Amino acid sequence: MINSVIVKYPETGRHCWERSGFPLMWYFIGESDPDGHSSVRILPLGVPTIASSGGKVISNMRYLLCIIATLSSLNICTGFENDTSISKQKKQDTGSSSLQIDIANQQLIDLSHTFDKQTIYWPTENGFRLIPEKAEITEKGYYYSSNRFMAAEHGGTHVDAPVHFNEHGKSVDQLPLQQLVGEAAVIDVTAACRQDPDYQISVADLRAWEETTGRQLVDVVVLLRTGYAQHWPDRKKYLGTDQLGPEAVAELHFPGLDPEAARWLTEHRAIKAIGLDTASIDFGQSTRFQSHVILFKHEIPAFENVADMSRLPISGTTIIALPMKIEGGSGGPLRIVAWLPKKDNRQSSRQNK
Repeated sequence: MINSVIVKYPETGRHCWERSGFPLMWYFIGESDPDGHSSVRILPLGVPTIASSGGKVISNMRYLLCIIATLSSLNICTGFENDTSISKQKKQDTGSSSLQIDIANQQLIDLSHTFDKQTIYWPTENGFRLIPEKAEITEKGYYYSSNRFMAAEHGGTHVDAPVHFNEHGKSVDQLPLQQLVGEAAVIDVTAACRQDPDYQISVADLRAWEETTGRQLVDVVVLLRTGYAQHWPDRKKYLGTDQLGPEAVAELHFPGLDPEAARWLTEHRAIKAIGLDTASIDFGQSTRFQSHVILFKHEIPAFENVADMSRLPISGTTIIALPMKIEGGSGGPLRIVAWLPKKDNRQSSRQNK
């Protein structure tokens, strides 16, 4: 059985470069290790032949079959396109597991609230404190400033790591980056939440997104848009109470995720992470925090107090959510950014389809 095949041939398409008007020739080396992992190298050479890893020349009658088998096993796109000038045409991403973002053709939307004196924390927590230390012209003539800050893990725009409600769950520093980056599936429940401050996002709400898009909630970052970001930083409107202390917890009123919907996502779908624009993934009146428990049992992190999502489409936005990397942390401040294709590019993309 051939584990390595070298395919050498003159290419006039994707991998063609020109020097003095003559195309170079390329060969592909496809290799498989004992664990089944495949890789490819593309290098310039000259004579079109095919050879096995042992160096024996394979019959020309098997030429096409070897090319197809090798490239197919390595998941290489065999289509041709003119690409002699990168400035004229951007290279397309042919790997489903890789992510490329064209910054020049994206809108950047900050989905994080600023940390300041007004930042909302749980009623039992102290707020954010910035403690000035230096702000002066030094003896050597340059300006220097530095501060200290004090804050609980869970307040403002932040992440809940699984260990927050799972003794054996991952801490913030252990979260895989793959779970913090991905396409956003925006579930808009603003109308229902206007009617009921204790609304719990249901399986039906999640299925409505799937019916609209024709897709399943798989390999996405689910963002639940309740509309409550518009109340920030008014504690009474955002939390249902402006009181502080343990007694205030019973007065909390804001939407969250129904535990049955959390269970459905973990058992029937495969999401990367979930976030929403309220203070907790469980609704304000929750006393057992079952959505936290269910999600974190399956190592799905939650983003809480996400800022205004009104500019996001229901799909097609790339989310990057990077928390402070606190060793052993159960949560931490989060900077979450949405990369949104410009409208003219989305319209052009739809026309091309």
